[in-house]
Amino acid sequence: MPDDRLPSHNVLGGMLEPCSIAPVTGFYRNGCCDTGPSDRGMHTVCAVMTDEFLALSKYLGNDLSTPRPEFGFAGLKAGDRWCLCAGRFLQAHEEGAAPKVRLEATHLATLEIVPLEVLSGYALDPN
Repeated sequence: MPDDRLPSHNVLGGMLEPCSIAPVTGFYRNGCCDTGPSDRGMHTVCAVMTDEFLALSKYLGNDLSTPRPEFGFAGLKAGDRWCLCAGRFLQAHEEGAAPKVRLEATHLATLEIVPLEVLSGYALDPN
């Protein structure tokens, strides 16, 4: 995978903080919600998983809770942090099932899809 990452800035204008290394997340599997041209899904929202969101994601065809050992994926559970696709986060917001987010670990590129006002409504540490 080419390293074509955009600068690592968050939606608050600061440096992008790590989202999770246990489980390791991010399109580039570096623990951060970095993005770049290769990341067609824009995996940029650092979200804290909930049972409700995981059920919605599974229903929509992206099962994040079932382990897939052949891909080195243990499956997610409520409380895990994960870099979500910005479009999926917006869809979950519209369905009333969006998880909480860490704004400091959510990439600035997210704002191309999700307004800051929407993200702020789910912030773990409101500013």
